[in-house]
Amino acid sequence: MRLLALSRDTLARHSGLVDFVFAMQGLGTGPISLFGSAEQRRHVLPGVIAGERIAAFALSEPDAGSDVAAMTTSARRDGDGWRLDGVKTWISNGGLADHYVVFARSGEAPGARGISAFLVDAGTPGFEVEARIRVIAPHPLATLRLRDCRLPGSALLGEAGRGFAVAMATLDVFRTTVGAAALGMARRALDEAIRRVRERSVFGRRLAEFQLTQARIAEMALEVDSAALLVYRAAWTRDTQQRRITREAAMAKLQATEAAQRVIDSAVQLFGGLGVVHGMPVESLYREIRALRIYEGTSEVQKLVIASTLLDDKP
Repeated sequence: MRLLALSRDTLARHSGLVDFVFAMQGLGTGPISLFGSAEQRRHVLPGVIAGERIAAFALSEPDAGSDVAAMTTSARRDGDGWRLDGVKTWISNGGLADHYVVFARSGEAPGARGISAFLVDAGTPGFEVEARIRVIAPHPLATLRLRDCRLPGSALLGEAGRGFAVAMATLDVFRTTVGAAALGMARRALDEAIRRVRERSVFGRRLAEFQLTQARIAEMALEVDSAALLVYRAAWTRDTQQRRITREAAMAKLQATEAAQRVIDSAVQLFGGLGVVHGMPVESLYREIRALRIYEGTSEVQKLVIASTLLDDKP
């Protein structure tokens, strides 16, 4: 986990898009590494490791993002196999991926307990990319449609009805690394802001000489370091204690993404007019950071997760 966090911290500091590509390979193969059969691992993992295969994770739906239990995509048994029907949206690498981990309601129990995960190869009959989605940062997103998409029994990932556990175990790992990516972006914004205030002069003085500037830089540094402590606490806990880190991951993602938004906004402010010029590093960061407060669980959902883990603890 610490290696993953360090990798995303470093990559995001230099390129949000490169970090995105790296993260999606992990998110789209994590469920297979954690829960896949030997056959599924042989089918997918060597190609991903070699850089010859692109992965995707298809959980969200038009009316089921943070509320996974509201999922309506269905998975019905069809002889020895399955038949999937429904729509998935906001799917990263949609249309580019060679395989998708698709979550669908299989009906073993109500709510989140009746969801299963499936390994679906691109090109499977009944599986199509319905629309591309353009967002403020250059990330490949798409809406997918499954219409009478028939899969063999071997496509089931893990146990039927245990798809929610597959998704949450994967997100436990990658929520921490979303925080790490935000941290890398915040570090870059702070570096750019320090360079700018040292160079820029206003009213005959370097911007760095003004106390208001110094206070802003101090606040940014505090945000960065507090986020780093939470991110690497979560990663260290996972590595050393080998347990679920639901609360620690939620805290890391929440604090790091919200702090990075504030740090980057401050950097744009310190740049003045140049801060909103398309292609400037802080302007690019401003567009990149916004999505991190939404995907893999919104900031509001992270607060609910943190509170529920605390309130469910036995005194």
